[in-house]
Amino acid sequence: MKFLSIVGARPQFIKLSPLCRAIDTYHSAPTGEVIKSIIVHTGQHYDYELSKVFFDQMRIPTPNYDLEVGSASHGQQTGAMLEKIEEVLFTEKPDIVIVFGDTNSTLAGALAASKLHISVAHVEAGLRSYNKKMPEEINRVITDHISTLLFCPTERAVSNLQREGFSNILDRLPPSEEMPMILENISPSNPLVIKTGDIMYDAFLFNERLAQQSSTVLRDLSLTPRKYALLTIHRAENTDDRASLEKIITFLKTEEIKYPIIFPVHPRTKKNILELSIGFPNAIQMIPPVSYFDMLILEKNAYSIYTDSGGVQKEAFFLQVPCVTLREETEWAETVESGWNRLMNDLRATTTKSIPAGRMDPFPFGDGKAAEHHLQILIRYYQSQSDGVKQTT
Repeated sequence: MKFLSIVGARPQFIKLSPLCRAIDTYHSAPTGEVIKSIIVHTGQHYDYELSKVFFDQMRIPTPNYDLEVGSASHGQQTGAMLEKIEEVLFTEKPDIVIVFGDTNSTLAGALAASKLHISVAHVEAGLRSYNKKMPEEINRVITDHISTLLFCPTERAVSNLQREGFSNILDRLPPSEEMPMILENISPSNPLVIKTGDIMYDAFLFNERLAQQSSTVLRDLSLTPRKYALLTIHRAENTDDRASLEKIITFLKTEEIKYPIIFPVHPRTKKNILELSIGFPNAIQMIPPVSYFDMLILEKNAYSIYTDSGGVQKEAFFLQVPCVTLREETEWAETVESGWNRLMNDLRATTTKSIPAGRMDPFPFGDGKAAEHHLQILIRYYQSQSDGVKQTT
């Protein structure tokens, strides 16, 4: 069986790593069946710290294909990816294409596969911000509606898809003996929605331990735990518009943060700050992009976090660090409901006040074994499709 994973941006590399480890574990057992895992890197992130270092640190196999698409407008970038991914699919002829999250790489991979009648598995399906001005929202909605297997990280994600008309829904992983019968009739016209847990939580549990062992970022930056805030800004709706950037700066001033604000600057953000001549307060210390391990340590030890990243706000929740999401909505509403996260337009007390005593109970992001659940379903689905082909020939 051949699975082809398409990645291209920082969060996708993180989500891919637990699946790679699950495949390695599967191969270490006497299963008798080999998974050929093909990795396609679209090149959506091409800076070393935003791309290659992730593969190095998280021990992800070197991609079989690097499409080197690079930065461009949404239409140009998605079109270039679509063309190049299609060529790879013609060459590799995978049984299943796996896409992650909500980037242009996600959409291009899903479109290319579905047009060639290849089953698509969407990891992190069902997320909704209900803001269609966000390119990510368009990407995730379309990808869900052309996928065959929709792996939902939370109960809310399942509910979102149910409201959109999906009817073949499992709110938990079925026993192994029941799975062949469930998957027998699954197809692009009869997709399966299943709650598997959050693969990012798998990645966090594994990588936080490695980060503690290897990162020296606090010493390198002369930072004291809980004596700094952390800022990240990268989304186009925030970085490509002067008014949006200035709104964020004004908001940060109203927070009256008593510590320095460490700001690892995304290349596009830095370029726009310079071009738009945005005046940042002296308290904000810009630093170059950092590795994922360094970012985890910066998050873990921060007094508070300010971010427009879905991944960072969720990691802040995992670490129980107060967070403000620099947007008007979030696809991870569970973190807001927990009290550890709030939106920028929410006028409640600052994040360092009135925070809860601990994580939500029940914990909404699964058992830390989402990748294993994903792989079990992928294998069973492949086997059910293969058995069906054999019976008709």
